[in-house]
Formats: sequence, structure tokens, C-alpha cells
Amino acid sequence: MNASLRYLTAIATVATLGLVSLDASAAGIRVRCEESATRARISVDGADLLPGNYRARIISGSRFKNSPLAPTVGDEVGFDFDSNTAQAGAVIIGVNFIQNQKVTGKVINELGFVVASDTELCQQK
Repeated sequence: MNASLRYLTAIATVATLGLVSLDASAAGIRVRCEESATRARISVDGADLLPGNYRARIISGSRFKNSPLAPTVGDEVGFDFDSNTAQAGAVIIGVNFIQNQKVTGKVINELGFVVASDTELCQQK
């Protein structure tokens, strides 16, 4: 009986881990960024997402910024961050937001769970 219980527990654990891995790897992300002396621009695009609302979080050094929640269009969602205040629809960031030419972008679901994350080196303009 003890061996049967261990076997069932092992099967349940493997199945649960498999589902968690499937869910974590299902979503994709693309992070793009560029910086110059007068401007910082960051784009975070999520793909292969379940329908719902998501936000993006960008992190560079000790700085971070969140977007508001946005609904998926099909299975995608996109967010722009820009120091140019005339850029329509973009979340405003400071011109010096990008630290050490590197940005991490995360797509976060409405429950607060990170569904995709990536770190990229920024283009210099």
C-alpha cells in the first residue's frame, strides 16, 4: 500500500510540474530598446497569451515602470515606453531611464503573475 501511495504521489507531482512548465513556456515576449542623449524608447510585446488583461513592467538598474492593464488583441499585447512626451499611447519614462544599456521587460497578467520575461541590450542612437 505504501508503495502505491508513493507511486501515485510521484505521478501527481510530475503531472503538476508538467502543467506549470507548459503554462510558463506558452507565452512569448519581445523586448526592444534604444537610447540616445535625448531619448529613451522601450517596447514590450507579448504573444501566445491567453485572453485577458496584462501589463508590462520594465526594469533597468534600480529603476522600474509599470504600464496600465491592456487587453489582448487575438493572443498578443503590446506596450510602449518613451521619454518623448508627444509619443501617443506610450507610458512616459525619463530620458535617463535606461541604465548600463540593458532593460528587462516582463508581461504580467491581471493576477500579478509574470507570464514572460526577457532582458535585452539597448541600441545606441
